[in-house]
Amino acid sequence: MAERYFEDFSPGHGAAPARAAVDSDAARLDLTGEWAFRFSPILVAEPDGFEEPEFDDADWDRLAVPSHWQLHGYGHPAYLNISYPIPVDPPFVPDENATGDYRREFELPASWKGGPAVVRFEGVDSCARVWLNGVELGVSRGSRLPVEFEASAALRAGRNVLAVRVHQYSSGTYLEDQDTWRMSGIFREVSVVARPDGGLRDVFVHADFDAVTGGGRLRIEADAAGPARVSIAGLDVHDLPADGVFEFDRVRPWSAEDPYLYEAVISTDEEQVRVRLGFRSIAITESGVLTVNGRRIVLRGVNRHEFDPDGGRVLTREAMRADVELMKQHNINAVRTSHYPPHPYFLDLCDELGLWVVLECDLETHGFENADTVRWDRNPSDDPRWRAAYLDRIARTVERDKNHPSVILWSLGNEAGEGVNLEAMAAWTRERDPSRPIHYEADHFARFTDVYAQMYRTPADVARIGRGELRPGESFYPAADGEGDPADEPRNQMPFLLTEFGHAMGNGPGALAEYTRLWDRYPRLQGGFIWEWMDQGLRTADARGREFFAYGGDFGEDLHDGNFICDGLVFPDRTPSPGLLEYRKVIEPVRIEPSRIAPGENSASVKIENRYDVIDTSHLRFTWSVERNGIEAAEGVLPVPPLAPGESVDVAVPVPAEPPTAEGGEFWLTVRADLVAKTAWADEGHPIAWGQTQLASNLEPVLAPEPAPVGAAVHPVRAEHHITLGPGLFDPDSGTLLSLAGQPVHGPRLDLWRAPTDNDRGWPQHDAEYWHSRGLHRLRHRTVSLHVADDALTVVVRSAAAASVSGYLTTYRWQAEGENLRVRVRTEPVGRWPERGDVFGEAMVDPALPPDQYAELVRRDKAPSLARLGLRWLLPARWSQVSWFGAGPGEAYPDSRCAARIGRFDATVDQLQIPYVRPQENGNRMETRWIELTDPAGTGVRVEGDPVFNFAARRWSDQALAAARHQSDLTPDTSIHLHTDHAVQGLGSAAVGPGVLPQHRLELGSAEFAFTLTPIAG
Repeated sequence: MAERYFEDFSPGHGAAPARAAVDSDAARLDLTGEWAFRFSPILVAEPDGFEEPEFDDADWDRLAVPSHWQLHGYGHPAYLNISYPIPVDPPFVPDENATGDYRREFELPASWKGGPAVVRFEGVDSCARVWLNGVELGVSRGSRLPVEFEASAALRAGRNVLAVRVHQYSSGTYLEDQDTWRMSGIFREVSVVARPDGGLRDVFVHADFDAVTGGGRLRIEADAAGPARVSIAGLDVHDLPADGVFEFDRVRPWSAEDPYLYEAVISTDEEQVRVRLGFRSIAITESGVLTVNGRRIVLRGVNRHEFDPDGGRVLTREAMRADVELMKQHNINAVRTSHYPPHPYFLDLCDELGLWVVLECDLETHGFENADTVRWDRNPSDDPRWRAAYLDRIARTVERDKNHPSVILWSLGNEAGEGVNLEAMAAWTRERDPSRPIHYEADHFARFTDVYAQMYRTPADVARIGRGELRPGESFYPAADGEGDPADEPRNQMPFLLTEFGHAMGNGPGALAEYTRLWDRYPRLQGGFIWEWMDQGLRTADARGREFFAYGGDFGEDLHDGNFICDGLVFPDRTPSPGLLEYRKVIEPVRIEPSRIAPGENSASVKIENRYDVIDTSHLRFTWSVERNGIEAAEGVLPVPPLAPGESVDVAVPVPAEPPTAEGGEFWLTVRADLVAKTAWADEGHPIAWGQTQLASNLEPVLAPEPAPVGAAVHPVRAEHHITLGPGLFDPDSGTLLSLAGQPVHGPRLDLWRAPTDNDRGWPQHDAEYWHSRGLHRLRHRTVSLHVADDALTVVVRSAAAASVSGYLTTYRWQAEGENLRVRVRTEPVGRWPERGDVFGEAMVDPALPPDQYAELVRRDKAPSLARLGLRWLLPARWSQVSWFGAGPGEAYPDSRCAARIGRFDATVDQLQIPYVRPQENGNRMETRWIELTDPAGTGVRVEGDPVFNFAARRWSDQALAAARHQSDLTPDTSIHLHTDHAVQGLGSAAVGPGVLPQHRLELGSAEFAFTLTPIAG
């Protein structure tokens, strides 16, 4: 059998040397648009003449370029995380290899000057063979990388035909095992570009900043046949020779916080190229701190796949701008281009609007990790036969994007093991561009990288790294190996980055604040990147026309990784998730810490600290407000002097001189920092940071006191078919509340379970499995006793699942005062509750912790856990208007609480729901003082805590929520399901990273709590 060109180890053949993406005035023909297209679901290797200009393609289909053919009815998208979609048999691929043939006619205009030209492809997945007018130009692999083919000899005046054969799989597939949708085709732009004989083949701009003097140094490498000249607006450079070095006494440096760009025009007689310069210098200090322009920076970043719910990896410029603007609006200052170079326009936006960029090569071989009996056996990273392909990929990455000031680190790729080819990539990159450090997370001992990087380490382990306690030879699990003096370990003197952390799958991630506090504490800990930016759900409709976002398995794939593709901080339609709001809060560039004041004082002290890396706070307006029980009582502007980075100031805030103490209540002070003027990425008044504290009045306790009785105590009355107690009507056998003031209010039932989150299902803790093993999702309730006394109705209920001995015994003591119905609950575990460790084994605990901490963490990781501990009620479906006083306006959990403030909020039950792509537990509100649920006429119920509680309200049960695969599967019930919980468990990141930290776990235990129900008449 003849050798198949798509199965060799090389990167292809015929391509022109890689060069920078530049804005040139050379002639260019844009070939995006409708192309003739022919699809075959199996391999078609040799052409049948379709490449010839006179071939008749009238009966072919038409397909837009750029696009993925799977999104237009040719095959189906498939989602895989680690596993390859083909047999692991490098470099070969199966015959079931879909082939797409493309043809595009174009006219070379009369104005086109003769001379050299190239055909440029910005991205083709996975292998392209290219002909122009029947002349083969070459073969390319490297899907997310540009390639140019010399076209001068084949290009004609007038009519031309470009033909491309694209294979879904090739040897390049083994190097592109990224955690994303597997989709094929010409998915970025195609163009024909003139390359004048006297033009600029390439340009490399080196613009350095001297942080001591404030000066700039510019060196231009202009690859031109003749002399090149340069002009730079704002620097008094006008048509000067481009060779040599330019020194400037004073320049405005570029940074992510102040992205100032100078426009340079580099020219020859035949071509002009515009380059936007950003003066900045990157260095690593002797103590191992990464600096830009002489200042330590902290990367408060995200990992970003290119994705659109309708186009896949085909993004409009508007969508790319929306990504960058959303990042900036949510205090994100850095992006890792996981796991390939993005569309070049995205980097233009990072330059313009300001983001630090870790630019990653198009390389991942994760499927080799466990494919063979020996881990990473046959991995291309350590196979010299793949060396040329590896070097080709890093060269195309670096050369295209070398002029972007936003790019501060080169990343060799992702999850490709270790090996000689990666070391060769690092050596080539260091020689080509020594100005930028090199990153690669899987270089666990930092042998050939400049920064030390890891994924999903626990906060305790990150703290050890920050303290410089790694031992020589220590690998992923701390203290499990390695020995010797930490002073001899080079990684303890290197910057550390969390390449990925805070896995944002479904409801989560939790415990982000625990990481950001460490960045403040240890200078070498320089931030990290949340996984990931966006849920990659494809917009789809079911047979009934109901729209939903599809994930793995929704297209009939025989191998897929389910909804693991939906793990972003924004939903597929770019709506921010609660996780993004939490991240925005914990990475605020200004820390605002109001202090509580004592009774009788009329001012509060507020500490304001500038946490920006570069700029001062003169662009911010500070305001304050005081609310009583959620209603604004006073507000004003807070005069704050401009603070340099790292500076802080204490500012007095006036509060009402005579607060209305006779009525009691809670007083909360909130201080905000907002943009004083419109920017390129947000409007005037956009919020940047806030802080809140409770002010003490002259009434104690600080929480509002229990309401005074509104009437005399009411005695329960037993009748034949019911028990009456104040406004409540109870079942005489079970003691269940049947109605309140004549309205159908049913309950309560003890509830210990929630519809599992993706993190609950995660392997580090097995929470969802443990709850399922105890039957917490299917509790049965037995009334042990019911006692009617003069002052109370007391009901004792045992709750457990069929076939389970794990249960709870709950005592409900009901009392009434006027129209108030009060229930005090005492509940305790009964029966046998096996430790989680006995059921599933121990979770991952950092063994390098001090012995007492280690022992406590092991105990808590093994201890039985609950999802929630509280009550569930059924209310009339029409009671869908919700008001509450507590934390809000968004959802909050014990380890994802920072973004919620105390206030008074209004919403509908539908608005309380968070539309996670795979339905799961959501919408919990914390620290609730009271909640009111009413119909449009105002009829309903008020529930007050003693003192606070969690609540969630929805139109379906948790069981229905857990059973749904998509949001479109959820059907409103005939009742509203109200949860009023004494406690709930945190979220964690266990879908990949650490589970719920011990301080945020809900352990098995007893509890006492109370609620007061008051009917509301419309």
